[in-house]
Amino acid sequence: GQMDEGTELSLSIAQVVQRLRGSHLHSQIERQAKECLHQPEIKLESLKEDVRSFLKTSGWERKLQNAVYRELQLPPSHPAAPPEHLKEPLAYMRKAQANWEKRILKSLNSMSTELGLPLARKRPAVEQKELTNKWNEMGTDEPDLSRFRPVYAPKDFLEVLINLRNPNHDCSEDVSARSHWGLIQVPLNVRDIPQLRRAYSELNLTTGQLGIDDHAHMHPGNEKKLVEEQDSAAAQQYSRQGCPTGLRADLWALILNATNQPQDVMHYEQLKAGVIQHDLLVDNLIYKDVKLTASNDDYYFVFEDFLYQVLLCFSRDTTVLEHFKYNSATPPKSYIQGNMGNEDCAVVYPPNGVIPFHGFSMYVAPLCFLYNEPSKLYSAFREMYIRHFFRLHSISSSSSGIVSLCLQFEKLLQTHLPQLFYHLRQIGAQPLRIAFKWMVRAFSGYLSTDQLLLLWDRILGYDSLEVVAVLAAAVFAFRAENLMEVTSLASAEVCLFHIGLLCVCVCVYVFETLISVLSLSPTYSWKAVNSS
Repeated sequence: GQMDEGTELSLSIAQVVQRLRGSHLHSQIERQAKECLHQPEIKLESLKEDVRSFLKTSGWERKLQNAVYRELQLPPSHPAAPPEHLKEPLAYMRKAQANWEKRILKSLNSMSTELGLPLARKRPAVEQKELTNKWNEMGTDEPDLSRFRPVYAPKDFLEVLINLRNPNHDCSEDVSARSHWGLIQVPLNVRDIPQLRRAYSELNLTTGQLGIDDHAHMHPGNEKKLVEEQDSAAAQQYSRQGCPTGLRADLWALILNATNQPQDVMHYEQLKAGVIQHDLLVDNLIYKDVKLTASNDDYYFVFEDFLYQVLLCFSRDTTVLEHFKYNSATPPKSYIQGNMGNEDCAVVYPPNGVIPFHGFSMYVAPLCFLYNEPSKLYSAFREMYIRHFFRLHSISSSSSGIVSLCLQFEKLLQTHLPQLFYHLRQIGAQPLRIAFKWMVRAFSGYLSTDQLLLLWDRILGYDSLEVVAVLAAAVFAFRAENLMEVTSLASAEVCLFHIGLLCVCVCVYVFETLISVLSLSPTYSWKAVNSS
């Protein structure tokens, strides 16, 4: 009822107020308000109004609005619900996630033991000085990383997802589960095409779409105004139709509220100092991952040094721990300095609670095209991670979580391209085995950068990763004719290997074709989709 909604609203207001109360912004606004008291236009008899209008004209009110907006983007915590419910409401998902975490941590600990390397050590002064000097060219270093292997790769994670089951759910009774041809066997609600059409109404062909038609949907000058007005909510709405290349960096920073204030720069410098003081075992995993992925990528190899800087700082950033309130994962704990089993000596490791896996650096790489100032690049990445990317490698029932994305991808294919799905399944080429690696990385490293950024525009604009699943299905639709000819998983992989060459016409147009053609006439054959 009415009362509940009111109560809920006042609770979430109270939460936002409480979260902002301790923030740097709060103390800045307080200081501004005190300082403005000395100004002649502030009169004692209209003190409250005068201070308020001063804060408005000097831009502080907008800053506060954007900060509130950012808080509202994060999942709310309901005071009545137990904290684990905010992390993940379904017990079997929580359990699966906990078991998966044990495996990862075991893998990390055994690497430490086998290689005889501590999880963390203080660097001697000489080494600290060396690292300080070569901070901007860490890529020139060629440490021997042959002994290090990634703690896990996406395909290991996929196996875990394929084996997920809801113990309270009897599949034999459920017709829809029985008739599901895919690998994901858990009952989650994912949106079908008509629901997607309603949710993503701005993605239809009648509105100008950036990428096909680079400046149809806004009068020149309007986007600039958006940036000048510094309005996060408006920037987010705008980004749903794709951002113009020249303004994307500013618009994303606004949406993410990654404004690069002096305190952000200071925070980044503190993290950097932490990297220089201590060497962590995970640093080697980061080095190796960058060498294996971004350094071999035609687009991203030039950013190698930026990637080391951002990822090494990220692993030390304890503010990232905040997001575990609404992440189904729990930060891993380890025993430092050989105090095995002594709970008091257990610390969160790495300090940010995130163990990188094979391909992790690809979450940062595309952002290097937008931001060339390390602290700004860092803030944008951290916000992208705690809002979106963490969902791609933790087990949860969230509609943006990887389990839902896999299920959504499979259902879209099975509903709209049944012949193709059936054929691939018969030859032992389950579509998810091919598409999983794209989805886990939100397509980073698989699409050319300009296309990828258009996809990420939508993730930010809609505050959801669903578009990733739809795009994965769209790629199969686009290649359906060729895929009907393949006879093995390997040849299907080859057929889809060059998705990097697909342009926005797939990102946007096939998305459209899938959604418009198919929902107008479900019996449409895949050939028609293909030739359109």
